[in-house]
Amino acid sequence: MLSGLRVRLLAPRAVSGCLHLSSGCVKRAGMEGPVEATIRAKLEQALSPEVLELRNESSGHAVPPGSETHFRVAVVSSRFEGLSPLQRHRLVHAALAEELAGPVHALAIQARTPAQWRDNPNLDVSPACLGGSKRDFRGVS
Repeated sequence: MLSGLRVRLLAPRAVSGCLHLSSGCVKRAGMEGPVEATIRAKLEQALSPEVLELRNESSGHAVPPGSETHFRVAVVSSRFEGLSPLQRHRLVHAALAEELAGPVHALAIQARTPAQWRDNPNLDVSPACLGGSKRDFRGVS
């Protein structure tokens, strides 16, 4: 069913929860939370990706430890051929509508075609969270 699928699950930058194998990065057993597992399963089913890289970036934000609220995903799928970036993001959002309406606060999306991924096979890095609210300007110059 998922033969040929390359899945690389990445831990937050500060913590490495990956085992590096010749085929990529595989998450250690017990490191993936239920929201992360659901995101991965829904994207696999909806988009049949060739590459799916998923990073839980919640630990870099002002949330309790162990939270699953902030994610970055790279999805490489032939379903994106001929679609604009907005249309690609809409497909991802449609697949994850329930999670985006509930536990997921932020989702950074890289939606690429296989050719685009071959040209640049990297997951972008999110900027550091400044934390706080719109009225809390500590640390902001």
